[in-house]
Amino acid sequence: MKLNILLFGLSSFTLQKRRFIALTREKVERFLFFTSQCGKVHTAEEETGGLEDTPTEIQVRHLPTRPSFKKLPADWSHWSSLYKLFRKHRGNACVRWTDWCASSRSETESVTATSEMGGVWWTSLLLLLTHQHQSNGQNPEPMFQAITNTILPPDNINNPTQLNYGMAVTDVDGGGDLEVVVAGYNGPNLVLKYDPTNKKLVNIAIDDTESPYYALRDPNGNAIGVTACDVDGDGLEEIYFLNTNNAYSGKATYSDKLFKFRNGRYEDLLSDEINVNRGVANGMAGRSVACVDRKGTGRYAVYVSNYARGSVGPHVLLEMDEAASDVSRGVIALSDVAAEAGVRKLTGGRGVVVGPILNHVRSDVFCDNENGPNFLFKNKGDGTFDEMARQAGVTDEFQHGRGVALADFNGDGKTDIVYGNWNGPHRLYLQTSDSKFRNIATGGFAQPSPVRTVIAADFDNDQELEVFFNNIAYRGDAPNRLFRVSRKLNKDPVIEELNVGEAAEPQGRGTGGTVADLDGDGQLDLLLAHGESAQQPISVFKVTQVSSNKWLRVIPRTQFGAFARGAKVTAFTSQSGALTRIIDGGSGYLCEMEPVAHFGLGTDEVKVLQVSWPDGAVMSRALQATEMNSVVEISYPSGEMLPVLENNTQCGSGFAVENGFCTGV
Repeated sequence: MKLNILLFGLSSFTLQKRRFIALTREKVERFLFFTSQCGKVHTAEEETGGLEDTPTEIQVRHLPTRPSFKKLPADWSHWSSLYKLFRKHRGNACVRWTDWCASSRSETESVTATSEMGGVWWTSLLLLLTHQHQSNGQNPEPMFQAITNTILPPDNINNPTQLNYGMAVTDVDGGGDLEVVVAGYNGPNLVLKYDPTNKKLVNIAIDDTESPYYALRDPNGNAIGVTACDVDGDGLEEIYFLNTNNAYSGKATYSDKLFKFRNGRYEDLLSDEINVNRGVANGMAGRSVACVDRKGTGRYAVYVSNYARGSVGPHVLLEMDEAASDVSRGVIALSDVAAEAGVRKLTGGRGVVVGPILNHVRSDVFCDNENGPNFLFKNKGDGTFDEMARQAGVTDEFQHGRGVALADFNGDGKTDIVYGNWNGPHRLYLQTSDSKFRNIATGGFAQPSPVRTVIAADFDNDQELEVFFNNIAYRGDAPNRLFRVSRKLNKDPVIEELNVGEAAEPQGRGTGGTVADLDGDGQLDLLLAHGESAQQPISVFKVTQVSSNKWLRVIPRTQFGAFARGAKVTAFTSQSGALTRIIDGGSGYLCEMEPVAHFGLGTDEVKVLQVSWPDGAVMSRALQATEMNSVVEISYPSGEMLPVLENNTQCGSGFAVENGFCTGV
């Protein structure tokens, strides 16, 4: 790799709005070191009208007046090496950025800075690291076209112009189809149901006290995070809203809500007398929420990633106390078991995602945090966790995490992690054979941006996963971006930027997003929420590349018949190896994807499906060619079911049956 370094050191004179013009975007990887590594970002909530990110001032410590390099770090994507070189210097500066420009995507990019402290101008340092890297350029074919005006035109009922944040996908009305739940910030929460007759999304959480969905609106909550899962084991998913009521960190003034369908309508369990007396309602300012079946019982706990202020606002793990509950009567007693489980941490909580990460099937938890190291909680098998981020190499402690997703990007069956850092380098961590992670993000992929939601999915059904970065335009344009991550045999995946099409939304105030197959055509649709600094309606996008690629959608169920969040589904194809998906229990940022394993197959077919549940149960099932382009439901294996394969079952190229399951040969 060819590495070029441009270093500017300026001392004892005024530096005001001086511009440094970088090379073309394809050849530039910026490392604005001192703002990301040494600084503590302060936010100006009053400036944006929201509670999220508007960095206006960065306090910098240990900023060198004469930087000294003994040896350049081998991997510039890990800034901690550079940070350690700088720590020995003693200096202080207050840096105010007047033009961040991190989201610029023009042919030339610029950064503007001023530096001042106590009337004395100190050293200002700008590192522009440029390196040659392989780039295939953007695919000229746009991936998405906007269908908002036909499927969800803005109006006061179905798509109000308001501040929205998180989105989750679940079966709200019990009809068997999936609805999209939207967290409304300065307005009501929404529940969007697809009407196949009129081919439109309709909000069923209307302002009518007789509606069974009326309570879900909760317009006073200022919700940002949302997730859904079966908390009590009745086969139906409850819906959890994380409410902030304008609080940025620490204690909020309005508690969260956990809605259960009971007595013919949705009711808040946290308002029940038994739970009020227990004092379990989370009243802290948080961000993302996710569902985890930590013991493998089929009953889920809700992980709440709170944003602490000092010692106030630890992470919460809310689950049903079975001994004190009577599900048949609708009495659900809840407890915060975060301390017992080993996850009661104080940090700037941001993103959270759940799945079999270090474990083969048991559910682990990954949190990307702000102003502190990330967490990777490994399930010990008994529902308690060990924090393993440092051993796994994913602490990323000098960055500010946001959206996160899990996927198997190279087809080795191990769970990989992709996430975005707020105006810092984005990460694509491949898991190695020794349960450690290696960042393979290219310069273009890692390019800093004001990122929010991160989604990993196969939008065009070509077998390869795409990664979608949803940005928020708060200081100029910040287009969303899309990358294809293509598997290569015995090599790292190839990362290629695609033309995101009309989903670029350069002026979109992106705050959340999710995917679902709304119309049942076998292609994923993309929904984006907006808010924070400007009221904007929800956007909906469809893949433009209508193709004949085959697909398969798989819905595993728990022992109670609910969606098996956290389950792992592997599709053994005839010619293309094994494809793995994890049923989402919360990801992106503030969001939750559909509870479906969506496989794009190209021209190939699936020979065998293998499903692993969070309790360790595993079953395999051979498929017929006629089952392609369909939705397959997989029940939890009971005593009369045979969860293994016959020895003569064809698993596809590179695999054979061993002990009843497909195994690599």
